[in-house]
Amino acid sequence: DIDECENDFYNGGCVHECINIPGNYRCTCYDGFMLAHDGHNCLDVDECQDNNGGCQQICVNTMGSYECQCKEGFFLSDNQHTCIHRSIEGMNCMNKDHGCAHICRETPKGGVACECRPGFELAKNQKDCKLTCNYGNGGCQHTCDDTDTGPVCGCHQKYALHSDGRTCIEKDEAAIESSEYNATSVADVDKRVKRRLLMETCAVNNGGCDRTCKDTATGVRCSCPVGFTLQPDGKTCKDIDECLVNNGGCDHFCRNTVGSFECSCQKGYKLLTDERTCQDIDECSFERTCDHTCINYPGSFECLCHKGYTLYGLTHCGDIDECSISNGSCDYGCLNTMGSYECVCPPGKKLHWNKKDCVEMVKCLPNAKPAPKAQLVCSKTGGIETCFLSCPSNTLFVPDSENSYTLSCGVPVQQGKAQQKRNATLPSCADSLAPPIKQKARFKIKDAKCHLRPRSKEKIKDTGKQAVLDNCHVTFVNLKCDSSKKKRRGRKSPSKEVSHITAEFEVEMKSEEVSDTCNIDCVRKRMEQKLQTAIKTLRKSINKQQFYIQFSGTEYEVAQKPAKATEGHEACSTGQVLQDGKCVTCSMGTFYSGEHNQCIPCSPGTYQDTEGQLTCEPCPSNDGQGVAGARNVSECGGKFNLCSPGHYSSDGFKPCRICPLGTYQPEPGRTLCFPCGGGLVTKYEGAVSFQDCETKVHCSPGHYYNSTTHRCIRCPVGTYQPEFGQNYCITCPGNTSTDFDGSTNVTHCKNQHCGGELGDYTGYIESPNYPGDYPANVECIWNINPPPKRRILIVVPEIFLPIEDECGDVLVMRKSASPTSITTYETCQTYERPIAFTSRSRKLWIQFKSNEGNSGKGFQVPYVTYDEDYQQLIEDIVRDGRLYASENHQEILKDKKLIKALFDVLAHPQNYFKYTAQESKEMFPRSFIKLLRSKVSRFLRPYK
Repeated sequence: DIDECENDFYNGGCVHECINIPGNYRCTCYDGFMLAHDGHNCLDVDECQDNNGGCQQICVNTMGSYECQCKEGFFLSDNQHTCIHRSIEGMNCMNKDHGCAHICRETPKGGVACECRPGFELAKNQKDCKLTCNYGNGGCQHTCDDTDTGPVCGCHQKYALHSDGRTCIEKDEAAIESSEYNATSVADVDKRVKRRLLMETCAVNNGGCDRTCKDTATGVRCSCPVGFTLQPDGKTCKDIDECLVNNGGCDHFCRNTVGSFECSCQKGYKLLTDERTCQDIDECSFERTCDHTCINYPGSFECLCHKGYTLYGLTHCGDIDECSISNGSCDYGCLNTMGSYECVCPPGKKLHWNKKDCVEMVKCLPNAKPAPKAQLVCSKTGGIETCFLSCPSNTLFVPDSENSYTLSCGVPVQQGKAQQKRNATLPSCADSLAPPIKQKARFKIKDAKCHLRPRSKEKIKDTGKQAVLDNCHVTFVNLKCDSSKKKRRGRKSPSKEVSHITAEFEVEMKSEEVSDTCNIDCVRKRMEQKLQTAIKTLRKSINKQQFYIQFSGTEYEVAQKPAKATEGHEACSTGQVLQDGKCVTCSMGTFYSGEHNQCIPCSPGTYQDTEGQLTCEPCPSNDGQGVAGARNVSECGGKFNLCSPGHYSSDGFKPCRICPLGTYQPEPGRTLCFPCGGGLVTKYEGAVSFQDCETKVHCSPGHYYNSTTHRCIRCPVGTYQPEFGQNYCITCPGNTSTDFDGSTNVTHCKNQHCGGELGDYTGYIESPNYPGDYPANVECIWNINPPPKRRILIVVPEIFLPIEDECGDVLVMRKSASPTSITTYETCQTYERPIAFTSRSRKLWIQFKSNEGNSGKGFQVPYVTYDEDYQQLIEDIVRDGRLYASENHQEILKDKKLIKALFDVLAHPQNYFKYTAQESKEMFPRSFIKLLRSKVSRFLRPYK
């Protein structure tokens, strides 16, 4: 292999850098230059063409570089790209006449010290900045040499310096040829031979070759560097458009450049360090992408919310206020809860099983079988008392925590404030309604934990004859078992576990037991005594750990000694089963069988509308018909078929009546129809929505119909209505609100909360409702106060503030709230190119203000604090235009994972060793590593 680059003077014909490769070579240019079409010369890149060079206001292109400038009334901030507005002149650096050419620093004594950007040196007057060859090649097109008077430009041997002292122009080829011709002029040689000999040697005019010329026995042979192809004339070289073949090997976009090409990716993908492959960015792997569930798609992602919540601001989830949507369809009152809601009834009425309608307390199902009652049976065998509580219907099991649970069985006669979580099956008419007998008892079990577990088989041995002591039919039982440790003060508490059981019993009085010999009071006394005796026996059985509860034929121990709880399969708590290594709660329509340790579908004639229960509830008509796995009463089926929308009946089941004119019913299984109100009629009977009511005016989205005034009223602030002709507005989800009244969409609902997390080492600030549009008239203030001897570095990956507003929405970063204090950053416009900068003050006061005008996506701005010993290095890096020059570098500053890794190392340099060399190499493109390496080695050079 010939090293074409060996001759420093000729340098392979390359004006900047020559790279030798086997059998060939290629030319490259310094940053700020691009290869010319001849593949050897380098031309200035006009950075201002691309997104205004990242300058906020004015971009001025220079040879090999560019610089940003500001309009009248603004001055350039330290980051050399954004402009700071000065309506009130401050002192020193905050006065635009501070006199520093580049960067102004305030001295401890209150004076001013000037600094220069990378690649410049401070002039003798301590204010101006002198250019060096380190910045934009010193403004020279080809070669640059630093001298005392500043950079001096030179040209490659094939070029001559232009009169401007910077640019290089090709020497007149004719002039070269004529001078060489005269030198070899021999009068007696035929001119044609001369011409042939001249053409046939590389010494003259490079043998006519565009690029490389080689003398061979048969004459000259021309060749081209990599990225160029020899044309049919055998002399000329033409750039190869690599993008034409297989898209240049790029996954997405290929852009041809002289002598080479560049790959780039679609939005939502990142270019890997092989600079060809595009990889989907998994947004779901970032922290805080979605409030609830995140689904990653190629090039994008989607956020979903749990049931009862709705999406706002693209990624956030807020509780739906169902009560604002036609009163939750409730017959009477509606109570919104997080992720759900409940209908409530007035005194004297109770909730129907459809959980919406209110029915008379005395209502009973004449043809229904009485709901089976809970039964407490205690017996004595061989001197040991054993008690069983069987729970055939209306049971609810609530695991409160790992070591406590609540269990209820039956229906309390008066459902007090602590409304039961479950709707009871309607009682049959045989049930009496005299006030019940209530008793409460507390029990202790030593050395046992509150785990409801199936009774182990070996315990169920029949030991002789059983004597039944007590047999109580109980209307309602509520059991709470709690073994969570309570800290005792003073003396050391024994380490033994103690479980406390609280039981409440309600027993109903039977009217048929009243006779001439024993009136109602006498019956009451007898029942009370009977219940007290049963509780005494129960206490004995609990002490001997012989109290069991029976659900669906399985007996459960109320609490267990720890030794027993260590069986292998009991990895999950009761009501849950192991699925793919996770504990999953048994779903609605199934119950947990402790005997089989699995979720079993409800048998026909039963249903279960709550997760994680131990039995299913009997359907109102318990004739065993219907479907298996019913999730609510309406799925019970059998002869109880539901009334369809537009119909109703006394119990919600067939036979049904049609909703009369002037009423409507959107849901199945209801006991009433809703009136249109205001004397309005419907177009027909059996109407299914308010939109069927013949209103006097038709309301558009963002309005609701008032049936009293027969007018359309704009939805108030904090509500919205996407549909035509509705009589309600939906309340915004969670704690969001709208900027104005008459909103038509949930996207108008915005969170007002100023976002962010402010840590000592890393953190971020975020506009309210980000990444949704921020609200109007909001003001946020953040204070970053780093630990001693640490400075702040900020990266603004992108910021979206509408420019139409005459700077109505502003983000400003200053030393303090005082408008004249040192300002680090200020902007009131959209800026999609990333920018990094160090804070000019040790602390930062950051303010974001919006007006009532247009809105935008806003910003999410991360920061890191670093050891002030590195100040010079960090500033050298962030002020270098090359950090922002290439698209790949810009993507790094927008890449949340890479920024996190960079910040991690800046905050705690020792964390650098967490990353292997291979990992680092795969994280960042070569050009970025090269930029950092040169900076770091320059910074460390004094120590070498």
